[in-house]
Amino acid sequence: MVQGKIIVVTGALGALGKVVAETAQSRGARVAGIDHAPSQAPATPESIEIGGVDLSDAAKAKTAVGAAARHFGRIDALINIAGGFAFETVGDGDIKTWHRMYALNVLTALNASRAALPHLAASKAGRIVNIGAMSALQAGSGMGSYAASKAGVHRLTEALASEWKGKVTVNAVLPSIIDTRANRADMPKADFSRWVTPQELTEVILFLASDAASGVTGALIPVGGRV
Repeated sequence: MVQGKIIVVTGALGALGKVVAETAQSRGARVAGIDHAPSQAPATPESIEIGGVDLSDAAKAKTAVGAAARHFGRIDALINIAGGFAFETVGDGDIKTWHRMYALNVLTALNASRAALPHLAASKAGRIVNIGAMSALQAGSGMGSYAASKAGVHRLTEALASEWKGKVTVNAVLPSIIDTRANRADMPKADFSRWVTPQELTEVILFLASDAASGVTGALIPVGGRV
């Protein structure tokens, strides 16, 4: 479905980002990975890793996306995986957490999207796929700052989809709890079999990045596993 596509993946060195990038490459896509963490991987005709990038800074996001476009000559899809999580109650929490969640989840997606949109519009099948959250549909205790920021991602998705209709599709997947090593460590007594796996989420993401999803835009698609 993504054979021959040029795909930019933010948060590419994280648990989900790695699976998305590796799966896309295994299916014939060429991938530019952008991450806050440093990268020592050499650039090849099939992939480039751009590390040490703070995507909450608009200028740095534009530079990184521009480097990806120069390396491959174009961009067909942007997958915004970069983000963060915090768990604290509203009353006992710190206002800095709200700023941090907004920066990590909303601004990273906003800045990467704004940088990529001119390139995506030049593609015959420009795609943006964001990562929202099922917990942003109704926030529970301790989820205020995170859910609010992911709700911002949902509204960003809808606004961009409307503004770029007919030029670029913009959708979001809404996972429940992703089955990662970090989440298992944080919730050791949970039933991991009910969580959504990175591969399950990847399949939906890559579908939305493909030609097969040309008729889908502005969608918020729950991918909740068995929760």
